[in-house]
Amino acid sequence: MTDPTRRTVMCGLLVGLATPAALAACSSQSTSTPKGDAPGGTTLAKLSEVPVGGGVVVDGPSGKVVLTRPSDNEVVAMSAVCPHQGVIVQPPKGDTITCPGHGSVFAAADGSLKKGPATKGLTKIAVKVSGDSVVTA
Repeated sequence: MTDPTRRTVMCGLLVGLATPAALAACSSQSTSTPKGDAPGGTTLAKLSEVPVGGGVVVDGPSGKVVLTRPSDNEVVAMSAVCPHQGVIVQPPKGDTITCPGHGSVFAAADGSLKKGPATKGLTKIAVKVSGDSVVTA
């Protein structure tokens, strides 16, 4: 094999540097694809998946979300990330949401803090009912 020219070496370096950037751009695009778009926002769940008087934990566009359903046509959403140490809370049971990490308890109706060690409630997320879906507002 002959000695590589300066041009061959530089082209090889450029190809090597460009490929990881192209792959990174492709992979970041696929992880940011929303679950589904609906008029007015991203679909989080079907209304039928959120029981009246209860709730569920779902994937949202920015992480896990707790959806609670106080009445037939009302849905409340909060970040499912416990403000104490970032553990994902459990789905609501009765009128409370509990963090399995250290036992913080939050009100299912609005995410307010009922018992620590967390020092604040869950962060509310604006949602609305659109047809048969719960979507970000």
